[in-house]
Amino acid sequence: MKKFAGIDIGSRTIELVVIDEAGQIVNSLQTDTGFDPMSEAKRMTGEVEYTTIMATGYGRNLFEIAFDSPTVTEIKAHATGARFYFPEATVVLDIGGQDSKVISMFPSGKVKKFEMNDRCAAGTGKFMEIMAKSLGFDIEQFGEKAMKYKHRLQISAMCTVFAESEVTSLIAKGHSPADIAMGLHQSITNRVAGMIKRVSAGEDLVFTGGVAYNPCMHDQLEKQLGVRVLTPDNPQHVGALGAALLARAEA
Repeated sequence: MKKFAGIDIGSRTIELVVIDEAGQIVNSLQTDTGFDPMSEAKRMTGEVEYTTIMATGYGRNLFEIAFDSPTVTEIKAHATGARFYFPEATVVLDIGGQDSKVISMFPSGKVKKFEMNDRCAAGTGKFMEIMAKSLGFDIEQFGEKAMKYKHRLQISAMCTVFAESEVTSLIAKGHSPADIAMGLHQSITNRVAGMIKRVSAGEDLVFTGGVAYNPCMHDQLEKQLGVRVLTPDNPQHVGALGAALLARAEA
C-alpha cells in the first residue's frame, strides 16, 4: 500500500504527516526547527514509511534541493489541509511563528485570494511569545490568563520593541498582567481581523497554526467578526497534511 507524506518546515517547528491511499492520517510527527532544519527533516523522514513526499513551509526550497522533492506553497497546503477537516470551508486563518496569512477559497476549494503578513512580527506566534514572556507567562497559558482580565486596556504599539516598552510602562503604572494580556490579544485580533475582512465576506473561519491553540484568540475573533471560528484537532499539522494530500493527488 502506498503512503504519502507532507512536511511543513516552519520557522519555529517542523510537522510531518503521513496518509494512506484512502487519504486517512496514519502517522504524524512534530519537532522544533532548531538551527539545522534539514538535519531535523532527515531524522523525521527516517522515522516513517512513505512512497512519496511533498514539502511546504519557509524551508521547502531547501528540502527540495536536499531530498529531490516536489514542493507546494503554504497557501495551497493550508487551504487543502483545512478542507480535509471542514469540507465546506472557504476561509482559512493561519498564524505561524513568523507570519500570518488569510486564505479565501472558491466553493471548489481552489484558492481565490489571500492576504499575508510576513514583513512584521506583529500578530505572529513569535510576537505573542515575547509578549507573554514580558508578562511572566508561558505561551501555553497566555490566552487563559488574558481571559481573567478585569479592566480593558488599549495597546497601541504593535512593533515588538515598542510593544515591549508599552507593556513595561503599563506594569509600572500598576496594571495587572491579565489586563495587559487582554489588551495585547485585542490589538492582535484587530490587526488580524483587518486582513480577514479584506478577503472574506463574513464566512466561518478555519483557524490553523500554533496560535489556534490560544482560547482567547479564538474567543476574540468570534466576537469581532461575528462568525464561527473552527479549529482542527491538530492545527499545527494542517500545512503538512495539505502537502501530503496534494502528494497523493499528484501520484
